Amino acid sequence: MCRRLSRFVIKRLAGPFCLSLLVATAHGQSNLAGVIDIHAHCDPDSMPRPIDALDLARLAKTRGMRGLVLKNHYESTAALAYIVRKEVPDIEIFGGVVLNRSVGGINSSAVERMVLMKGGWGRVVWMPTFDAENQVRYSKANRPFVPVVKDGHLLPEVQQMIELVAKHQLTLETGHSSAEEGLMIVREARRQGVLHVVVTHAMAAPVRMTIQQMREAAREGAYIEFTYNAVLGPNQIVEMDDYAKAIREIGPSFCILSSDLGEMRNPLHPDGLAAFFQALLKEGFSQGEIDLMSKTNPARALGLQ
Repeated sequence: MCRRLSRFVIKRLAGPFCLSLLVATAHGQSNLAGVIDIHAHCDPDSMPRPIDALDLARLAKTRGMRGLVLKNHYESTAALAYIVRKEVPDIEIFGGVVLNRSVGGINSSAVERMVLMKGGWGRVVWMPTFDAENQVRYSKANRPFVPVVKDGHLLPEVQQMIELVAKHQLTLETGHSSAEEGLMIVREARRQGVLHVVVTHAMAAPVRMTIQQMREAAREGAYIEFTYNAVLGPNQIVEMDDYAKAIREIGPSFCILSSDLGEMRNPLHPDGLAAFFQALLKEGFSQGEIDLMSKTNPARALGLQ
């Protein structure tokens, strides 16, 4: 398979990554045709990443994928999405902004500027992730955080942010908010008319939603995201059969499969997705259900046709 990649990509992915790509062919490249990964970490970043956005887009395009959402915990990726689309045509690349402390937390100016970025490819707003109060407490860290709730109610600035997301028809994600906070965000988003809402890696730490909570979020109009990263190595929080049980309880119509890959020890995004889909096939899901969760639902969550 490596021969199918450009020389530039081969050079960047030489060694173990090339071997990873060869192994991934066993899962069938055709399974990735039309897939959109809404949770892709890559360089440039302030954290170590195995591949940059240009090479990832080239690789995803070679594998037949329809698109990627580039995620950076600390900077908007709207401008990066513009550059990648210019350099790698015929694949849909989107960016977004995570409302961590580096962009001012729940900062409407950061979102307004993302919306104004040339190209208009800034599509997603994540509530705080690594700087979320829930994350900081889960990590038992002693550092500043970005709260979204106080005394059992969403903060006024969070309500205003949700209003802004609705105004610009963006996609709202719950980030690393707790399960209870995430449900509050989802309910407020529905109340304010946000059309596209995703519960970020709902079963992974530090969110850890129960099946009942995920079903409630789905009833409120949110998609429930299941990421491959959460079943891998040191980050493993759940087993694949846990995912299978939850998806069946919620219903594939309300679920999204994504990678959340981009860590040095893990496979590259297309490889991980191929392995993810293969594992779910073994759990008894049909190819049609996997297509719904990896192609149709991500497109709808991004406001695409």
